[in-house]
Amino acid sequence: MVSSVRSLGIQGVGGYGVGVECFISNGLPAFEVVGLPDTAVKEARERVRAAMKNCGLGFPASRLTVNLAPADRKKAGTLYDLPVLLGILAARGEIRPPEPESAFIGELSLTGELRPVRGALPMAIAAAKLGIKRLYLPADNAPEASFAPDIEIYPVKTVPQLLAHLDGSEPIGLQRRPEIRPRGGPEPDFADVKGQEDVKRALEVAAAGGHNVLLIGPPGSGKSMLAKRLPSILPDMSEREMIETTEVHSVRGLTTASDPLVSRRPFRAPHHSVSAVALSGGGQTVMPGEISLAHNGVLFLDELPEYRRDALETLRQPLEDGRITVSRAAGSVEYPSRFMLVCAMNPCKCGWHGSRAHRCSCSESSVRAYRARVSGPLLDRIDIIMEVPALSFEELSQRGSGESSSTIRARVNAARAVQRARFAGTGTECNAQMSPPDLAKFCALSEEGGALMRMAFERMGLTARSYDRILRVARTIADLEHSRGIAPQHIAEAVRYRTYDFSEN
Repeated sequence: MVSSVRSLGIQGVGGYGVGVECFISNGLPAFEVVGLPDTAVKEARERVRAAMKNCGLGFPASRLTVNLAPADRKKAGTLYDLPVLLGILAARGEIRPPEPESAFIGELSLTGELRPVRGALPMAIAAAKLGIKRLYLPADNAPEASFAPDIEIYPVKTVPQLLAHLDGSEPIGLQRRPEIRPRGGPEPDFADVKGQEDVKRALEVAAAGGHNVLLIGPPGSGKSMLAKRLPSILPDMSEREMIETTEVHSVRGLTTASDPLVSRRPFRAPHHSVSAVALSGGGQTVMPGEISLAHNGVLFLDELPEYRRDALETLRQPLEDGRITVSRAAGSVEYPSRFMLVCAMNPCKCGWHGSRAHRCSCSESSVRAYRARVSGPLLDRIDIIMEVPALSFEELSQRGSGESSSTIRARVNAARAVQRARFAGTGTECNAQMSPPDLAKFCALSEEGGALMRMAFERMGLTARSYDRILRVARTIADLEHSRGIAPQHIAEAVRYRTYDFSEN
């Protein structure tokens, strides 16, 4: 007899339908899994066999063939254990075949308990799109999957519990959608930072418009301290952004039953020894990398020139497109990667070039070589380049605290509200994502502003990309000041954020 149970799979951060077909025939006892299974899928044979016996369910002493359809798509992971077990029981006639509007996923322990799997939320969203009305999955995955719309989520703890539900003797209650938690837990506050008012202003502009930032200064000037406080002033996440971000983290197995939804913007800070694959994504089993885990948040690269050149160059495409395509022999996978890039670096190898208090020990050629580690095309994709000077004794010894992060975030949220209204229905979230038609429509310059922009373009040798980025930053500055148009002072401030000379020795 042949039975079929609906299940799901993961490709990238999206789910797709999988049919688990079981056929029991005469012959020597055997258990074959076909349909391009990986090692973890093949090992389901032993987990299912042990779980059935330990739950008091007899295992067939016959030839058993399990096909995972579509058979030309590689299947990975342990999520097919549960549908395989149900398919065997249905093929033997011990249970009624599951309804076609129900789907099942879950890893089995040897005692028949269900263990969580990766990618519960994207699979639940895909199930709803496929017309599946009920999804049965491990109880630890249920809170996360409940954020998928238009589908009933049933949390399952053990195989006997599920069988009792399916025969109607002991129904399982539906998983309720948890409340979305507000920003929780303490964050480093800008009030702790002494001085550096110009840099704080630049980071406020960056947060308000989603712009990329590079901080340059000597050791101990506060670059890392400032960057690590940036998340505390980022705008609140929309529910759509939370779900998008959670999908990526779910595929990497970073969500938990107690914290099923990513409600705070990610802040990823990989070490400078990170490889290009770890940054962009990939591996033997293709997984999202750091730039995708930073989706809708911040990717912080400290000591920027110390990163491998090939790793840095992988940033160029996602900084423009907001997505990255990872191509491997088995195929291509696309991951979302719309993030704020925040970088910090010293002006030279020893860190003291241009400092009055310390003498730089680097030669001119060494300074040039150190700065050349960061390519021109990557620098061209950074909107704001700020010098972070060393603090004076008076600044360090001053009492009292500066402006708090909550006060700054209120201004940032107000500016983002203006942008959401401006780009409503277009798919654009903030000024940093404006397309050329958006620039033409929302960044028109007055005659005086145009003259100022022309002078900056000619004197600074700007590229077309730099020109567009200055316009985007100027639009953000105007939004922070609740200005309908871009005034000359907004252009002047935006230009000032790109005046650092990398060729200076």
